Amino acid sequence: MTTAQQPEKKGQQKRTVADLVDDIQTLTTEIQELYCLDEIPWVIGYSGGKDSTATLQLIWNALSALPEAKRVKPVHVITTDTLVENPVVSAWVRNSIEQMKVAAKEQNMPIQAHLLYPAVKDTFWVNLIGKGYPAPRNRMRWCTDRLKIKPTDSFIREVIQANGEVILVLGTRKAESTKRAATMAKHRESRIRDHINTNPNRPNSLIYLPIEDWQTDEIWIYLNQWQNPWGYSNKDLFIMYRGATADNECPLVVDTSTPSCGSSRFGCWVCTIVNKDKSMEAMIQNDEEKEWMQPLLDIRNELDIRDDRDKRDFRRIWGEVQLFERNVDGEVSVEPIHGPYTKYWREYWLRKVLEAQTETRKTAPENMRDITLMTQEELSEIRRIWLEDKHEFDDSLPRIYEEVTGEIFKDPRPGAGYSLLGSDEWEVLEEICADDAMHLELMSKLLDTERQYRKKGRRVGIYDSLEKCFVTSSHSPEEAIKNAHLKRDLKTAVDQGDVKKVKQLTLGDAKDESDDASDKPPTWGSIKFKKS
Repeated sequence: MTTAQQPEKKGQQKRTVADLVDDIQTLTTEIQELYCLDEIPWVIGYSGGKDSTATLQLIWNALSALPEAKRVKPVHVITTDTLVENPVVSAWVRNSIEQMKVAAKEQNMPIQAHLLYPAVKDTFWVNLIGKGYPAPRNRMRWCTDRLKIKPTDSFIREVIQANGEVILVLGTRKAESTKRAATMAKHRESRIRDHINTNPNRPNSLIYLPIEDWQTDEIWIYLNQWQNPWGYSNKDLFIMYRGATADNECPLVVDTSTPSCGSSRFGCWVCTIVNKDKSMEAMIQNDEEKEWMQPLLDIRNELDIRDDRDKRDFRRIWGEVQLFERNVDGEVSVEPIHGPYTKYWREYWLRKVLEAQTETRKTAPENMRDITLMTQEELSEIRRIWLEDKHEFDDSLPRIYEEVTGEIFKDPRPGAGYSLLGSDEWEVLEEICADDAMHLELMSKLLDTERQYRKKGRRVGIYDSLEKCFVTSSHSPEEAIKNAHLKRDLKTAVDQGDVKKVKQLTLGDAKDESDDASDKPPTWGSIKFKKS
């Protein structure tokens, strides 16, 4: 067994190839003993990158050396396709999974490969274009949980429910980064034996880390010198890595403590957590056959705007104005927290993605011509959100889809095309409301709320729903923000016990002595109740 190593540093003594061979032999025995020890199923996290490939290869080779009679416990290999993965890597992983299934059957291996997807309601485009969530940031990283953790967690929970326990096998290494080494050192406190930790986030599960002490060059030595057991090309994997410049693959994210793709080599092509998508940039720059991905990179860079408040609603997604203290170079101001993208920008991003999809299907290599940036199920859910949740009964999605693709949008959702209100009614409403956006929003919400309740046998709750429309949409932005400031000031005054301020804010009968009443026009109230 090798001793634990920290991330590579200058002057640090490296293991020889002979040491690596000895470690592989030791790990092979360890894997075999652990596999035969009990009936707890294994789940291997596979991302298609170098670390997870090396881990799976170690497991596969070790188990293949066992007699067939002992290869009975299931080993699940799972990978999650977020539907916004780098297309080249995504195709690589999908093909690898398919070849894995064939090889496992031919070799009578207990390995079962699974390609997981996020639920339609959790996909990137449904949240960004449908609901209007702004592009992810470090302070609002809404994507990782929905796209990666949930699908993986759901599968693991199903295995635990069926078997009582599970062992997660991950290709995590200390040498990936100083931060990763520190995280792994902390988890060693819950270690029960070599390379195995308890999982504090999931009861009834253990974490097995067979290559935690390996260095990056050892990974490549192993992949290039030992043949891939399911028949995939490790040399092609090396070439794919050589075509980019960053250091690490995108890991299988199983909980919030696992670093997401922010500092990874291969991740989501829409990722705005990083400053630049260096891997895709390098692929486009280094390989003429990958220049077709330029429209994707353009969308990602356009999404990555640090100040996008002009594209977003002044209210949060539930319709309420929420304030925060903004500190810019020591100057503090109280401003509203901007919410989802407005209708214009949600339609803008839809058009952009569909245009990119149409273009890449024409310019991509033959084996990538079927690329899908947004599935029909996602488009259907986006349409449903716009129609039912946001009350935008002009139903613009089918029109945009036809304008960009030249094809009629076929919604798989039954009854999706039926509506009493449509684009004609929307245009009339726009004309009536002129340039008053809030008036248009209020009228559309009221009309569509009435339409939704019209289809119900009992209209219980309609008055509450109509009241909610007035609460969220009956004030101009200026009035709504002013009211939010009033509520904030009132709460502060109550917390501080400032009775005078509370009275002034609630009753309006207290007056700042510095105010000049002559500057204000007289009102009926001021004339009738003139102060002596």
